[in-house]
Amino acid sequence: MGWEHILAFNLTLLAALASPGPALLLALRTSLVAGSAAGIATGLGLGLMAAIWTALALLGLDAVFALVPWAYMVIKIAGALYLLWIAWGMWRDAHRPLTESTQVPRGKAFRTGFLVNLGNPKSVLFASAVLLVIFPPDLSLAEKALIVGNHLIVEWIAYTLFAVALATRPARDSYLRLKPVLDRVAAGVLGLLGLRLLVSR
Repeated sequence: MGWEHILAFNLTLLAALASPGPALLLALRTSLVAGSAAGIATGLGLGLMAAIWTALALLGLDAVFALVPWAYMVIKIAGALYLLWIAWGMWRDAHRPLTESTQVPRGKAFRTGFLVNLGNPKSVLFASAVLLVIFPPDLSLAEKALIVGNHLIVEWIAYTLFAVALATRPARDSYLRLKPVLDRVAAGVLGLLGLRLLVSR
């Protein structure tokens, strides 16, 4: 394994991070609503679970899912229901003004991020496909650990930069002006993603 493999993996990872999905949407909205600290904590949770999925892919969990499909289905259904629950909360609270009581504690933000990615077992299948294409076969344990650590750092840096950029006063003021509309749109997107995860094979 050479540096070019890590570079290709990181570019693929950054492209995946920037694509619209529940993880990115959750991180962006949390940063706008609750500030950079909560946004960063959400990103830390998202990144940790994403790196764990990559570690499990390297250990062959995709093969386990193929042999025990009900395990995949249980995780997928739980994740879909969790996304629908978050979407319902966003929709319900769209017209509520932001107050100190609506701020998100960092511990809760971290757990939410972690659980959102935990409920997306497709991440391990995505990671398996990417790893198979980019990296050579027969990776050593040290090389696998390096890939997982690299994944974790890239995710944490990316989500931290997102949080800092969106927690600025101009970004927050722009969000507050359009909060009911933006929250309903975000809730709709998360709800559709949850339904898609629920019904997909």
